[in-house]
Amino acid sequence: MDDLIKDKVSDVGMIEDIPHVLPVLPLRDNVIFPYMIFPVLVGREQSIKAANFAMESSKYIFISAQKKSNIEEPTKEDIYVEGTIAKIIQMLKLPNGLLKIIVDGIIQGRITSFTNRTNFFEAEIEVVIPYSEDKRELNALIRQMSNLFKEYVKINKAIPPEASSAFDNIDEQDRKLFYVAANINQSIEVKQKILQKFSIVEQFYEIIKILNSEIEILKIEKEIEGKVQDNIAKTQRKFIIQEQIRILQDELGDEEESSPEFIKLKDQLIKAKMPKPVQEKAVEELNKLKKTPPSSPEATVLRNYLDWMIDVPWHNRTKDNLDIKNVRKILDEDHYGLDKPKERIVEHIAVLNLVKNMRGQILCFVGPPGVGKTSLGKSIARALGRNFVRISLGGVRDEAEIRGHRRTYIGSMPGKIIQSMKRAKTINPVMLLDEIDKMSMDFRGDPSSAMLEVLDPEQNHTFNDHYLDVDYDLSQVMFITTANVRYNIPLPLQDRMEIIELPGYLEPEKIQISKRHIIPKQIKAHGLEKFNVEFKDESVGKIITDYTREAGVRNLEREIASVLRKTARDLIIEQSGNGKKKKHPKKFEITKDVIEKFLGVPRFRTQKAEKELRVGSVTGLAWTSVGGDILQVDATVMSGAEKLTLTGQIGNVMKESAQAALSYLRSNAKDFHLDQNFSKGKEIHIHLPEGAIPKDGPSAGITMAMALYSAFSYKPAKSDIAMTGEITLRGKVIPIGGLNEKLLAAQRSGIKTVLIPKENEKDLSEIKNEVKQGLKIVPISDIKEAVPFVFNLKSAKTKKSKK
Repeated sequence: MDDLIKDKVSDVGMIEDIPHVLPVLPLRDNVIFPYMIFPVLVGREQSIKAANFAMESSKYIFISAQKKSNIEEPTKEDIYVEGTIAKIIQMLKLPNGLLKIIVDGIIQGRITSFTNRTNFFEAEIEVVIPYSEDKRELNALIRQMSNLFKEYVKINKAIPPEASSAFDNIDEQDRKLFYVAANINQSIEVKQKILQKFSIVEQFYEIIKILNSEIEILKIEKEIEGKVQDNIAKTQRKFIIQEQIRILQDELGDEEESSPEFIKLKDQLIKAKMPKPVQEKAVEELNKLKKTPPSSPEATVLRNYLDWMIDVPWHNRTKDNLDIKNVRKILDEDHYGLDKPKERIVEHIAVLNLVKNMRGQILCFVGPPGVGKTSLGKSIARALGRNFVRISLGGVRDEAEIRGHRRTYIGSMPGKIIQSMKRAKTINPVMLLDEIDKMSMDFRGDPSSAMLEVLDPEQNHTFNDHYLDVDYDLSQVMFITTANVRYNIPLPLQDRMEIIELPGYLEPEKIQISKRHIIPKQIKAHGLEKFNVEFKDESVGKIITDYTREAGVRNLEREIASVLRKTARDLIIEQSGNGKKKKHPKKFEITKDVIEKFLGVPRFRTQKAEKELRVGSVTGLAWTSVGGDILQVDATVMSGAEKLTLTGQIGNVMKESAQAALSYLRSNAKDFHLDQNFSKGKEIHIHLPEGAIPKDGPSAGITMAMALYSAFSYKPAKSDIAMTGEITLRGKVIPIGGLNEKLLAAQRSGIKTVLIPKENEKDLSEIKNEVKQGLKIVPISDIKEAVPFVFNLKSAKTKKSKK
């Protein structure tokens, strides 16, 4: 902007020549000050009309700034009332339709009111002449403003140095003020504040405030710029020196590292004791790093790669604890029961005692939540004296999470296997792959396929992570995987693992787990060790049967914790009852009554066998994920269409068992002393109570056959006998699963005699005596063998199970 100084308007008569009503020209991007000549570009239609009107009349025009510069068509409210009365010196119409006018600022003015003119803004203008009372204060302000303005011009590169000389040539104090105001690079809002002051002292104070603020900002900007330039200069100097050193080393054939950083890296690579091919790869990457400028992104990638190569264990290992008795002791301390996995670990230790070096074993613990799969992995690591690492595979759907990302990607890193080896710090940890059945796949790949190499003892000694891009030996790692459901694990993975089923805990086992582990742990957690709190076995049993339904012990632990919290509350209330601390009671017993008081009404009920003899009603045994239960099968026969109806939310397999039972009875009616056409014109209805619970499986076949026989022969079945077994159309009773849980359910429900398939007789040796106690277990191989036992015939011969 060309700012020219004009001669001072000293003639008062000239001010009197200014009309009281003037056209108003609103500016959107500048503030015009008195005593200054400014070029103004006019483009809005109403502004052009205002300028033309002023040119044709007195040439005087009132120029004011807009409050908001983004408004295209301002109203009267959008214009500041304070502005400058100016005179148009020259007007030029440009080819693009704009109007360029040169205006000469005369004096400050203020709008008192707008006229009714509609084609442009017109207003009554009041001339403002700033006043001053104290000349000494004014002189001091002028001197301070002068010093600040010269400093401002000196540090602001946008203002030419000639502005300071022009300022010195001005004598009048008000002209000095407006010259400085016009040359400050500030916003319209800030500059407008000067025109809004009507005392010249206040105007000086305002402009000094603005100058101080601008100088501070410019100094900070200059300081920042200086720091940036220094950093750039240092980086450039360092780069030049390094390049000179590199060229000199190449000329001299000097291969020794001059940087302590490279010397340290080389020492670490040697100490890592990598296999020869791996070390050659690491040295090759180190040589690349030496020749790469430190400021290059490639240098960071290479350095991260070398750090990973150094941090991953290559030879460090822990010494296995090969004392079988000690290992068994630790496993028994941490977990009650779980004999199969414990025996498998003991076998592994025995082999290590003989072989000293065998490939890592891959075990898969399959069982419902809360049975101790993950904690058993930790216990195995403790027993062996190995480091333990856990990888959660739930929700993993990207193959790169197992194998890692290639270094071409930004932010690439090794996969979970190598990361876990880094955390383990040894080559022979126990690595727990948790929830292996929860892995999924999408467009990024199939992580379960990547696990095939990891879990194959014939391949995992050359596991290749995409990030490291070298073979890594995983053969010394003992892999333990866990899963809730076996059929969710891909078959190729199942083939590579030794699967050990962990069934749900039975009630006696839960009681022992509570006494040995849960109750002491929770008593300590709730600060009740000194109060001698004692849980009765029947109290724990009540929590198990009436307040939990689970295969594991997680909810049992929550309920025990709830009882202990309420116990702690009562003890503290009792202590502080009279404001004095009482002595601790000798013993605080948690009885069944206390359990019901603290936990409320029982949430579950144990189904008991019916004592009443009823025709068509027979008791079966069922396996559930939380244990076993008895299953009442009711059959009734009525006149009607010849059909079989099944109700009680029964699955397809169980429906087929019912149809097989009916077909067998019809084809063998003579052997059962039934009429040949016993089912003709009869509608048969079989119902299994508790219809909200889905039921399926073939093991209720024998029970349905006996219920149908009872209904057709009108013979009541004994109420203290239960049975389980799948049947064929030839009447054979074939084996079933879940015998342990089913026998426990029979014992819990008051059953005296249990019929099982003959082929399941061998499984009785693996069932604890506590479960078989009080039960007559009768193995049968044919449906006909069951009839004498179920219907109280004298020819029945029972076989007691061994106690």
